[in-house]
Amino acid sequence: MEFRILGPLAVSRADGRPAVLGGCKPRTLLAALLLARGRVVPDERLISLLWGGERPSTVDAQVCTYVSRLRKALGCPARLVRTGGGYLLAPGGTVDAEEFERLTASAHDELRADRPARAAALFRAALELWRGPVLAGVAEPLRAGEAARFDELRLTALEGRLEAEITSGEHLRAVPDATAFVLEHPMRERARALLMAALCASGRTADAVAVYHRGRRLLDERLGIAPGPALRAAYQRALDAQPG
Repeated sequence: MEFRILGPLAVSRADGRPAVLGGCKPRTLLAALLLARGRVVPDERLISLLWGGERPSTVDAQVCTYVSRLRKALGCPARLVRTGGGYLLAPGGTVDAEEFERLTASAHDELRADRPARAAALFRAALELWRGPVLAGVAEPLRAGEAARFDELRLTALEGRLEAEITSGEHLRAVPDATAFVLEHPMRERARALLMAALCASGRTADAVAVYHRGRRLLDERLGIAPGPALRAAYQRALDAQPG
């Protein structure tokens, strides 16, 4: 069974058919169980995610109904277990978010071991698992709480991929992606430093210096702070690489 949360919530059953999950509430129930990674999700937590502060008088019966429908949709009723005042999803199958974390952890290990080409390939494989906004179609209290965490993991993986590509000599490939990254996330100093490194490796040191000064102005205007050590070090390397 394959569970996918890095985009619209989707499930492929053991028989290869897609599970028909229904509307927002059963999707939210399943998402909460997947994110718990084999731990019990208490009834009160599920009720809060499904109804917030406007719970119906028949809330317990409705939870049981959604659980029953979800068991049928998954085609494996024994996987969704009632225990300890809540529910858990027994381990089994694959979850794309867990695969993403495994691949990125391996990629970081490869970077530390000075194998950047292998690291870049692993980062790319991890990022290909993303299909859109995390947990699309799930109730906002759960989606909003998890989306920021997963988005940060994705951005960190993008930065890792850029670093690996630059280190392995693929700086020309990295420049357009790093440029787009910095335009979308102008306050991320690591991304800006990586763009400067890619530009310097491509012989465009004047452009790298200009990227630094744009970032310095933004940090000052929006946050009232100066560039951090990594960005200042990238600036110094750009200056050192300039002719004369």
